[in-house]
Amino acid sequence: MSAPDSAVADAATSDRRFMALALSLGRRGLGRTWPNPAVGAVVVKNGEIVGRGWTQPGGRPHAEIEALRRAGEAARGATLYVTLEPCSHHGKSPPCADAVITSGIARVVSALQDPNPEVSGAGHARLRSAGIAVDVGIGGAAARRDHAGHIRRMREGRPQVMIKLAISADGKAAGAGRRRVAITGDAVRNRVHLLRAQSDAIMIGSGTVLADDPVLTCRLPGMVKMSPTRVVLDSALRLPIRSRLVQTARDTPLWVIAADHAPPASEAALREHGADVVRTAEKNGRLDLTAVLKLLAARGVTRLMVEGGPTLASAFIAADLVDEALLFHSPIRIGDDGLTALEPRARTMLDQHLKCISSEQVGPDRQECYERESLADV
Repeated sequence: MSAPDSAVADAATSDRRFMALALSLGRRGLGRTWPNPAVGAVVVKNGEIVGRGWTQPGGRPHAEIEALRRAGEAARGATLYVTLEPCSHHGKSPPCADAVITSGIARVVSALQDPNPEVSGAGHARLRSAGIAVDVGIGGAAARRDHAGHIRRMREGRPQVMIKLAISADGKAAGAGRRRVAITGDAVRNRVHLLRAQSDAIMIGSGTVLADDPVLTCRLPGMVKMSPTRVVLDSALRLPIRSRLVQTARDTPLWVIAADHAPPASEAALREHGADVVRTAEKNGRLDLTAVLKLLAARGVTRLMVEGGPTLASAFIAADLVDEALLFHSPIRIGDDGLTALEPRARTMLDQHLKCISSEQVGPDRQECYERESLADV
């Protein structure tokens, strides 16, 4: 390899390394930045990192602003690595593209063009018009996965949907009569709590509330405040006032989605305890899941974790609204009278719509990860 070729290869390696760091930083904000995407940014000068940042809770300040603030004067003549195109419009804060220009950054390496129609290439164009070199696409595949919720919300008007199911060795999700059974071990439970923290919202149906009385918070040490918004699908507003979800509604947000015909008195009682009740349409006697997802997206939700039981999971699968699925297989057997985790038709549809991309041991259990095959093209 000639000296010029070697220099180009070294530069490309450095670009990938610094973008990988920016992506890692961005993931720190997952579940806490909505409705804004969880972006990461790194400022590099003469091969040294002089500033780093990620989108802060609530979506502001943006990652670029944080990284430039930390870099200070060292940003002049430096390279900025960012996992999504710097914004070019006035939202609740000034355009990041203008801040990049003012800082004296000489080059911007951006993983993706922002699908937000208010940006969508305008940020990159503004940087180039100011004489800044802009390279787009390095780390793009990983960035598409990290920003899938933002992209899905911008393009389809709904959040990215992930379902999670724990399945016993004999294909069950609960005991007889929906009796709750500890199917998976501590390692899986810890992983699920981390997934909760990385989600904007977590959803179950009212049947799961009546059967299990869950609280749906993140109970890893020091991470309770990172718990997602809890969402319950409850057509008739059957949610008990004494349930743990309602009793903690003032501590961790609780949204209850009901049908138009649900009793006004039940809505008033839930609101009195801090729950937010939202009504939407039904379809064939059930809440319309497509309408529900559009409602959540309108409220800013980009990443939804569906942690309800087999009924809700099967409904999402049947509606072709699942983008990711995590199936945790346990060596424990429950028995023939247990609740089936996935009926054969739902299992077939899952395999038709999604592809298994990985399988790994998590303690005594096995995790299978499925993705919609189009995820890489989001």
